[in-house]
Amino acid sequence: MIDQPLIAVGLLLLLGWWGGRAANALKLPRVSGYLVAGMLASPSLTGLFTRQVVVQDFAILTDIALGVIAYSIGGSLVYNRLKRLGKSILWITVSQGVGAFVVTVAALLPALAWVCRFQGPEYTFLGTYLPMALIIGAISLATAPGAVLAIISELQATGPFTTILLGVIALDDGLAIIFYALAATLAQMLVSPTDTSWLATAGWPFLEITLSVLLGVLAGSYLKFMSRWVRRREALLMVILGTIFLIYGVAKTLHLSALLANMVLGFFVVNLERRHQDFFLVVEQIEEPLFGLFFCVAGAHLDLQAFLAAGFLIPIIMVARMAGKQLGAWVGAEVSQAPETVKRYLGLGLLPKAGVTVGLVLIAQDIFSPPVASLLVNAVIGSVILNELIAPPLVKYALVKAGETALEGADS
Repeated sequence: MIDQPLIAVGLLLLLGWWGGRAANALKLPRVSGYLVAGMLASPSLTGLFTRQVVVQDFAILTDIALGVIAYSIGGSLVYNRLKRLGKSILWITVSQGVGAFVVTVAALLPALAWVCRFQGPEYTFLGTYLPMALIIGAISLATAPGAVLAIISELQATGPFTTILLGVIALDDGLAIIFYALAATLAQMLVSPTDTSWLATAGWPFLEITLSVLLGVLAGSYLKFMSRWVRRREALLMVILGTIFLIYGVAKTLHLSALLANMVLGFFVVNLERRHQDFFLVVEQIEEPLFGLFFCVAGAHLDLQAFLAAGFLIPIIMVARMAGKQLGAWVGAEVSQAPETVKRYLGLGLLPKAGVTVGLVLIAQDIFSPPVASLLVNAVIGSVILNELIAPPLVKYALVKAGETALEGADS
């Protein structure tokens, strides 16, 4: 087993390239190939990498990739386009989030008691199964921006459908944070009734979002100021990456949303910087290896025991979330009178989930007793891995059917 991080990174890049080529040969997005390559190298399968390398040493790679991904998504949100499509984006964001939450909770409530079968009088509907369903339902709102952005970049997709998709994804994490905070507050009170102040606990997500937006605006102002002295593209990339990593680290230190802060940074630059095209073209040059590393690392987190422990909960969570997202997106598109392609296919573009989902469930495990927490984490992470194998091809299908792709999928 390889425990030297630099060797592991080199192998991961090479394995990812081969995985991407294999995926292209099968007419699948390269993201799927990256995931499978990482899974094959995981400690649970071939054992090529140690668990420490995957969980600890690769953590900074995930943060770096997520920072760049969030910046790029923010950069896709041009104000003039959003102004035309803002009504659709807002309606779809709310309705797909509510749809995912309601359908997932409704599916889990009858299933949890049947699947879990915890032994003991302390495991009750109100004290165990309802809190679990609320937490999983709230976590189900989150959509992974990385997979969607990677496929959009691969297919060079552009147009109203793509703009609405990126707009919904950009707002989705903020909505997921709010839903999770409220669900966690209710779950905590059901599991361990206390005198916890609802107002203080529920108010934190709104403060977190406000401060994250402010951090992104401050970083955007600094980057715009610095651009006066930066002319060479190589130097511009250096300054941009430095800003992205700095605010990502500051946001994590202050327990703010690092993704939201970097999205705001990208949004600020694309709308207020005269040379905004240069600010994103230089980043595009490094996106492919970053995407490859990010999804290979995600695949390397595969744990076969997680699948076995959670059993039938994994497909229930995945199918219920997919149905809720699809239904909610259709309702939002119908109400806002969005284009027909948006009504039919946008829900498929919202199916990927990864980093935010895993992060929230790892936080949520502290609410429950060890047996419940272990099952909760295994079920959610298992659904993430299975979902990330199924969802990327569906995103590609949606973009192609929407007629906004410049490429059918370039060769690696």
